[in-house]
Amino acid sequence: MPNRRILSIWFPRLAAERHIRRDPNLAEMPFAVVKDVGQAQVLASLSIGAQAAGLYEGQPLRDAHAMCADLLTRLSNPHAEAAFLGVLHRWAGKFSPWVAREEPDALVIDLTGCSHLFGGEEPLAAQIEADCEQLGLSVQLGIADTLGGAWALARFGGQQGGGPHNRNGDAIDQEARATRSRAGKRRHWERGGAAPVMFAPPAQARVRIAAPGQTHSALAPLPIAALRLEDHTNAQLARLGLRRVQDVIGQPRAALVRRFGRGLVARLDQAMGSLPEPVSPAVPPDRFATRLSLPDPIGLEDDVMAALDRMLPRLCAALRNKGRGARTLRLEAYRSDSTMQWMNVTLAKPSDDIDRMRPLLRMKVEDLDAGFGIDMLRLEAVVHEPLHLRTKVGHLEAAAAVQARLEAGDALEDLIGRLGTRLGMEAITRVHPADSHIPEKTSVTLAAAWSKPAGAWPDRGRRRPLLMWRPEPVMAPDIPRLAKAFRWRGRQHEVAHLSGPERIAPEWWLDDPNWRSGQRDYWEVVTKTGHRLWLFYAHGALMSSGWFCQGEFA
Repeated sequence: MPNRRILSIWFPRLAAERHIRRDPNLAEMPFAVVKDVGQAQVLASLSIGAQAAGLYEGQPLRDAHAMCADLLTRLSNPHAEAAFLGVLHRWAGKFSPWVAREEPDALVIDLTGCSHLFGGEEPLAAQIEADCEQLGLSVQLGIADTLGGAWALARFGGQQGGGPHNRNGDAIDQEARATRSRAGKRRHWERGGAAPVMFAPPAQARVRIAAPGQTHSALAPLPIAALRLEDHTNAQLARLGLRRVQDVIGQPRAALVRRFGRGLVARLDQAMGSLPEPVSPAVPPDRFATRLSLPDPIGLEDDVMAALDRMLPRLCAALRNKGRGARTLRLEAYRSDSTMQWMNVTLAKPSDDIDRMRPLLRMKVEDLDAGFGIDMLRLEAVVHEPLHLRTKVGHLEAAAAVQARLEAGDALEDLIGRLGTRLGMEAITRVHPADSHIPEKTSVTLAAAWSKPAGAWPDRGRRRPLLMWRPEPVMAPDIPRLAKAFRWRGRQHEVAHLSGPERIAPEWWLDDPNWRSGQRDYWEVVTKTGHRLWLFYAHGALMSSGWFCQGEFA
């Protein structure tokens, strides 16, 4: 069995070069991506021009602007950067099927048994560099027997420990003159703290390959940060004079565990291969799609439906094998003139049933423009959700299950799906009760396709009008008792009967502009013309008092 070989691909400027790919003008001047750290903004990713200006990752933005007045910045977008890394993850699949991500800017590839397909490790690394150069990306590579070794070579290959940034009071070659007076002026990394990460210059070789079985000798001269330790651990080791990996290897392990914990020893064993560290590739997302290539172009509606009748069973079988149900289907029709038309169909409830999908697709096929003829159809479940497990039962239980399914609203869900296909799913809504004593907040409107039918409405002990609107002013005397006649909507009304009041206080924990008039007294008023109105008297808190009409009973 061949030795295990791991490739680490590091994109040191991934976030910055993502913006440069979209706007090449950003490469002509210093550019950086910034992120929020507490109450300040720091540099998260730099372009080549920004690094040439002396800026470094982790530098406060205000200090960077003081050093480089022409610096352009963009705010970091972790979701977009993760999506871009996902695209690179799929690209790296051509070198090996075993590819894993290292958020936020690296990939790890298990090259065991794959490098000979590209002529060896060095030609493979050269091809990766050439591909990244065409993509406009900076890259640093490292190949070793272990994941930790490849990680260290990709980021610190060619560097030596004990550089000028590691100098502190414990260094032997440091002069003693005026040490105390100058200690406050030295930067934090010169006093033993972690040094800022500086990328290798472009002229320096970016590929570091450790021969099989030579991981120990390849990592020994590297700085201690190559072991993937935390910053405070690196700083403590530097204060003790342990600046290279070989310095830590020669120390008693028991003493290292007592002082720095098991993490240091575990990282050291992982880098040297004593402790296994598997490469776990990301699970590919489930994709449910099928296509049908036609020998001759078609254009009739019946022909398209006949093609769908051959595609739907394959799609539903794939969904059923994974326990998934399609929520949104996309039908793509590729015409013979190299054009394509697509349309979406959304189901009210996820399903893997052909009889539920076909009627909705039939309604969409009527609007399909065949043009000069359709020579290929593609059907994909672009949105799918898990389905609950089903238990097979006998005849009596099956009849009861069918009745329960009908009572649960399957017919209603089919109706919602058909109406949504014509009107749009957002236009089909249902009302659910809400937990509030404010009249206009006692219900909430939800999309019918993504909500269940409302259960029994709570009995609040008070009647509410069928129609409600925003409070409208009523011309009546400003007293808590309603007069025998009032004017509303330009008409004079006489009171035949009234009942109440029902006092409702505003939600004191919220500042609702509609309730700044204070508590209200609601009355059910029946006029001589037959109107049953819902009026209230606002006592006035931050606004003036008066009478208003808010609804009408059926």
